[in-house]
Amino acid sequence: MQVSIENFGSLGRKLTVRLPAQRLEDRVRSRLTELSRTARIKGFRPGKVPAKVIEQRFGGQVRNEALSDMIGSSFQEAITQEKLRPAMQPSIATTGRPENGEIEYTATFEVLPEIGKLDVAALEIVKPVASVTDADIDQMIETLRLQRRTWAQVERAAREGDMVLFEYSAQGEGFRHPESGMDRVGAILGSGAYSRDLEDKIVGRSSGDTFKAHIDFPSTARTPILAGKSADVEVHLVRVQEAALPAIDDAFVASFGVKEGGMQRFREDVRANLERELKGVLMSRLKADALDKLVAAHPELEIPQGLVEAEARQLAQQAGAQTAEAVADYHGVARRRVGAGLLIAELAKQNQIRLEAQRVREALAMIASTYEEPQQVVELYSRDPQLMSALQNRVMEDQVVEWLAEHAKCNEQSLSFNDVMRPGA
Repeated sequence: MQVSIENFGSLGRKLTVRLPAQRLEDRVRSRLTELSRTARIKGFRPGKVPAKVIEQRFGGQVRNEALSDMIGSSFQEAITQEKLRPAMQPSIATTGRPENGEIEYTATFEVLPEIGKLDVAALEIVKPVASVTDADIDQMIETLRLQRRTWAQVERAAREGDMVLFEYSAQGEGFRHPESGMDRVGAILGSGAYSRDLEDKIVGRSSGDTFKAHIDFPSTARTPILAGKSADVEVHLVRVQEAALPAIDDAFVASFGVKEGGMQRFREDVRANLERELKGVLMSRLKADALDKLVAAHPELEIPQGLVEAEARQLAQQAGAQTAEAVADYHGVARRRVGAGLLIAELAKQNQIRLEAQRVREALAMIASTYEEPQQVVELYSRDPQLMSALQNRVMEDQVVEWLAEHAKCNEQSLSFNDVMRPGA
């Protein structure tokens, strides 16, 4: 095997490999011989199919498969011989035809950058810390009560917290919604989910009331034509309903699957769920800050463009967009993520950080615990190498970030549960 290398750019490599054509012919002949013993072709007894028939029927497919296998194995030999670390799968070009007793192909790819010794001692990282209090548990139980509330129609005037059904039309400069008639909408007064201005003007009115008002709709209005606009609105209030919250009793607790232990067990389960969620968000915030600081500290890092493009395509696809413009919009985020991944891998290598199997099992158990059939989730991950690989990568990333926090200048920031879970609320 003869190998030559051409560099283009700082990370681009073009590998030209020449192999004896006889190697391919030997592979093809061996595979055809094997097929002649096992192939079942109508009109011939097993093992008695003439070589010419086997060649006619399977020759092209066998040759393509043999060529692909030979290129794959020789490429691995070549990059090992030349001490190259491809960033992703190469682009292969070949005619597949022997010339001067050789078969030649070219492999074009980018290599991973050489990263020197990483020193994180000077990085300043913020580590948020928080805990779950009894008040947080009380608040969550109240939220669960709200989720289980029922609604009953009332004849009194509407007040904040009621659910109302109303019909309306809005007339503004150059538009009317709807174009004819009235639109029917349901809203919980005071939530601001539709329009806080409009909801406030409904408060104090009763079923059957009709009124007019000038409304400033928010930019987040669910009806696009009204978003951020002012309009003269006519409203007809159809129905007013008030909420009835369930009592916090044994029936309420049992509705969440707590069969024994009553309220104490229920509060323990709520605490465990909140602590699991809090742990995940705290790690996400620590990771985001640590990786931002790590990437910013290495602006000179060369990043394979192919990895950036692949990451940008994946991000765009996850967002439901696949156009070239959409992919380009994600290049900045993709570049940061790829750079962070390269630096994390290098930190793990330089500091001999190994994936801890126990942490993988714990992470999987935590994921499975959120489903009704945890064991089925565990089995799904065990059978799916892609799912398991993604989980292992996430755990490894967590391990490196924790190591990074221990060896950098890490400042703890004490926060409440709500500060962490609902920032800016």
